[in-house]
Amino acid sequence: MKPTELLKQAIDFNQTTFQNAYDAGVLFQDQVERMATSMLDQATWMPDEGRKAIDNYVDAYKSGREQLKLYVDDSFKRAEEILVK
Repeated sequence: MKPTELLKQAIDFNQTTFQNAYDAGVLFQDQVERMATSMLDQATWMPDEGRKAIDNYVDAYKSGREQLKLYVDDSFKRAEEILVK
C-alpha cells in the first residue's frame, strides 16, 4: 500500500470520527436547549431581558459550532487536495 493511500485512509477515519462526534454534540445541545426552553416557559419569574440573554447565548453557541464545522471541513478538504498533488 502506498503511503499516500494510508494517509488518505487516516484522514477519512478522522473526518468520520469528527463528524460523528459533532453530530452527537449537536444532538446533545439541541436536547438541552429544548429542556431549558421548557423550563423557561414555566418560569414566570424570569424577566424578558434574562430570557433574551439566554436566547442570545444559544444563538451565539450555534453560530460558533457551525463556524467550527466549516473550518474543520475546509481543513479536511485541503488535506485531501494536498494528497492528490
